[in-house]
Amino acid sequence: MEEADAVRSLAALAQVLRLRLFRALVVAGPEGLTPSALADHLDVAGNTLSFHLKELTHAGLVTQERQGRNLIYRTSFNTMNELMEYLSENCCGGEACSTTDAAASCRC
Repeated sequence: MEEADAVRSLAALAQVLRLRLFRALVVAGPEGLTPSALADHLDVAGNTLSFHLKELTHAGLVTQERQGRNLIYRTSFNTMNELMEYLSENCCGGEACSTTDAAASCRC
């Protein structure tokens, strides 16, 4: 992931509702959610939801697919994983951290 892409992704997530939307879509997994399901789950008006979904989509964190009359929004797990890799690229001095002792060995 390029630095500009990381900045765009982080900027999109740097807003409370967009972060909640993104996390709800992560939990939903590959099946994704419709805007109405997201609006109900987060108790958000449709026009507000649409604006924030557009921002997440523009950042590449969310994809949109039309299924019949419905739009389905899904997390772009590839982009999410690339962002996580970018952020942790130099963790532990560039050495791979084991999952069991990462917190103890990393001084990041």
